[in-house]
Amino acid sequence: MIPANVQLGLGLIGIGKPWGHVPKPVPEERDAVRLLEFAFELGIRYFDTAPSYGDGLSERRLGFFLKSLTSVQRNEVTVATKFGEHWDARTNEPYADHGYDALKRSLDASLARLGGIDTLQLHKTTPQALASGDVAKAWDYATTTGIHRFGPSASDLESARLALENPHYSVLQIPCNAANPKFAPVLDAAGEQGIWVAVNRPFAMGAMVHEGTGKVPAFRFILRHRFTGVILTGTTSPAHLRENWQAFREATAG
Repeated sequence: MIPANVQLGLGLIGIGKPWGHVPKPVPEERDAVRLLEFAFELGIRYFDTAPSYGDGLSERRLGFFLKSLTSVQRNEVTVATKFGEHWDARTNEPYADHGYDALKRSLDASLARLGGIDTLQLHKTTPQALASGDVAKAWDYATTTGIHRFGPSASDLESARLALENPHYSVLQIPCNAANPKFAPVLDAAGEQGIWVAVNRPFAMGAMVHEGTGKVPAFRFILRHRFTGVILTGTTSPAHLRENWQAFREATAG
C-alpha cells in the first residue's frame, strides 16, 4: 500500500517542450491530453507544470484537461506551477526574471490558462532572488489570488537551506536521486520541519534508467528518507507512466 505521506506525481515539462536525457519530441495535443487522462485513471492527483514549458503550452494543455473534470474530481487534484522563468517568443528560449512586474504578469497568465493554482513555486531560484523584495511582494500578490501554498524550486543547496529557514514557505521542490544525492539531507531536514517536498528527477532525467538502474531501487533511495510530499515522474508515454506507477507501488510496498 502506498504511504499517505508520499505520492507519485506527474511533471509536465515534456508536454510543453523537448526534455530528458535523450530529448523526445513534444507530443501532439490529443496525445498530451490522453496522457493526462491516463494519469488520472491510474490515480495520480498531482500535476506539476510551468509557463516556461513551451511558452505556456504545458499549462494550456493541463488547463484543457482540468476543464473536463467534474468539480469533485478537480478538488482531488493538486495543480502546481511556477513563476520566475519566462519564455522569449523571439528566441524561442526561456529566460529568468524575478522582478515583481514580470512575476505578476506570469502568475496572471498562468491563472488564466489553468483556472486555478494550488501550489506556486519560484522557478530558477537563487539565494539573491529569495532575498529580493520583489519576490516577497509577488508572494503577497499570490495570496490575494487564493494561493496559500508556496515556496522555491531550488537546484542549489544554499537556496534550499534558506527555504528551510523561512517560516513563510510551506513547500520546496528539489532534485534528488542516487546519482546526485547531495540534496538527501535536505529531504531529512524538510521532513523534520514539516515542509512539504516535491522531488524531481528521480531517475536523473532518465539517465539512470538508460544506464541500467532499476526504477524500484531508484524510488527506494528517495523513499528511505522520511518526508511528506511527492515524487515527480516526467514521462510523456502512457506505457512508461504505467511502468513508473507500478515501480513506485512496488517500492512503497511492505
